[in-house]
Parts: sequence; structure tokens; C-alpha cells
Amino acid sequence: MKVLATRVLLDPTGERSLPIRERLPRPATLSGQVVGLLDIHKPRGDIFLDQLEQLLTDAGAQVRRYQKPTFAKPAPVDLRHEIATQCTLVIEALAD
Repeated sequence: MKVLATRVLLDPTGERSLPIRERLPRPATLSGQVVGLLDIHKPRGDIFLDQLEQLLTDAGAQVRRYQKPTFAKPAPVDLRHEIATQCTLVIEALAD
């Protein structure tokens, strides 16, 4: 018997009303994917992303690195647009 766990995804943007967002299907493989790594500019986030980049590259993904100007504000619209148009997957680093 296979039991599936329920997952709750939290949105850290502080929105007052919760938007309904459907989860996108996961890719079957990372090979050939363009993965954007977004450093939110907190201490040691780059160290985490360096390790993650190596794992993703070893799995066949192409990695692009991005960094927010500050962790205290959402990413600028032009940065979000650049990531959305250049990447098939995105990972955001939240580290201290």
C-alpha cells in the first residue's frame, strides 16, 4: 500500500489572502534543464548554492546564477522576468 504525504507550501511574501497555485509537474530528469539559482543575498547563501550548483551540473543541468540586491525586498521585476524567460526550473537559497 502506497501512502502519499500531504505537503503544505508556505509563501514567505506576507500576502494577506492565499492565492491558489497549482503545482507544476516535476521534470523526469534534470539533464538538459536550465536551472536558475537565486541567491537572496543572505549570509552563506552562496556557499549553499555553490554545492547545489555542483550537484545539478553533475546531474546534467545547465545552471545560471542570480542574486537579489537585498534580502529585505522582493526581487525586482526585471530580475524575475530574466529568470522566468531564461530558466526552466528555479531554486531560491534561504540561508543564514
